[in-house]
Amino acid sequence: MQLDHLIETAVSGLGYECVDFETSPRGRLLRIFIDKQDAENGVTIDDCVVVSNHLTRLFAVENVDFDRLEVSSPGMDRPLKKIADFARFSGHEVQLKSRVPLGNQRNFTGVIVGVREAGDGEGADTAGVIVQVGDVQHVFALDAIEKARLVPKF
Repeated sequence: MQLDHLIETAVSGLGYECVDFETSPRGRLLRIFIDKQDAENGVTIDDCVVVSNHLTRLFAVENVDFDRLEVSSPGMDRPLKKIADFARFSGHEVQLKSRVPLGNQRNFTGVIVGVREAGDGEGADTAGVIVQVGDVQHVFALDAIEKARLVPKF
């Protein structure tokens, strides 16, 4: 089983969402970011402990070799990766970097207006994200987004 699928399955089985995970170049460090769908206060240390203990035991059984495991919250500037992430945070401000320039610009900051599912009848072959930047709405194909993060509000 692939490591990403193993982590995603285990974390979602515990009732959390696997936002992202990183490995060091030699795979010695595994860093996993989790979130809760219904959390008003976000991820707690106890949540991280539960996931960390579960993954440590699972990795021992699955022979996943690592030196250090870190489990944490994605933070207030949470990365957005999946179309479901963009749908969930519709109405929030996002910083987005596209893989290909739109005009002469690759970096955008705006409000997520909505999402467009692949094959939704509007001629879309791929999923897309609609972002209001100033007075203009841009549609970014999900696979054309290099990275996207929420803009924290204090």
